[in-house]
Amino acid sequence: MTDTAPVFARENRIEQIAKIALPVTVLLASVGLWEYLCWLWDTPFYKLPRPSLIFTTLINDWPTLSTSLWVTLRTTFLALILAVVGGVGIAILFTRSKWIELTFYPYAVVLQVTPIIAIAPLMLIYLDVNSAVLLCAWIVAFFPILSNTTLGLLSADHNLRSLFELYRASGWQTLWYLKLRAALPYFLSGLKIGGGLSLIGAIVGEFTAGTGGQGSGLAYRILESQYRLNIPRLFAALMLISFTGICIFLVLSLLSHLLLRKWHESAVRREN
Repeated sequence: MTDTAPVFARENRIEQIAKIALPVTVLLASVGLWEYLCWLWDTPFYKLPRPSLIFTTLINDWPTLSTSLWVTLRTTFLALILAVVGGVGIAILFTRSKWIELTFYPYAVVLQVTPIIAIAPLMLIYLDVNSAVLLCAWIVAFFPILSNTTLGLLSADHNLRSLFELYRASGWQTLWYLKLRAALPYFLSGLKIGGGLSLIGAIVGEFTAGTGGQGSGLAYRILESQYRLNIPRLFAALMLISFTGICIFLVLSLLSHLLLRKWHESAVRREN
């Protein structure tokens, strides 16, 4: 055990470095190849701008793009918070009553399987633009949190549930001390999925609103840039959306790691 510990620590450091170095290397090589091919073929910027031009546009247009980024972020996080409150709350109701689950779970499935791009125009008819975009983001983020949390609450160890019943624990005591803790890994998994989907839902809602000439989020900037053939700004807005999605995933993954690293098998690192 003593002899293998330094070897394990070295392998762990190499793995941690590789996790960052390998994707960054591939990214830099791809961007360099893109820049070189645009220079080699003298590609017009309105067909395929060079990465250096996109980066310059991102800096020059940052006041406009940052305002749109804030609008998209505000919608994304508000939708995610509402999806967490609604998903966890309804999941608890489902586990408290089988009849409630049998009655309302099909409607949650209907919300999930109906393409959001198809119902977004209807929302814009009956709601104002901000509410319609928020509802689009909420719908796509809601179901993964609901289904994962419901599964987690139902996955509590049956022997422990019998033990709680033996000691006559109340329903809320069983929920708080057993079921919610058992459901935490499932909830965090659904949260990571819902985080990315809330951004996608916000973008879809903004696209639908933007085609009507309304809105100011990043999707609207993409449409505006397309109409004006400002392709470098279009790529810059697209790059911001991708970067935002990556940041959301990394933050939620870090949260999951911090909450699970000391006790759950999915986060505990094996030493051999």
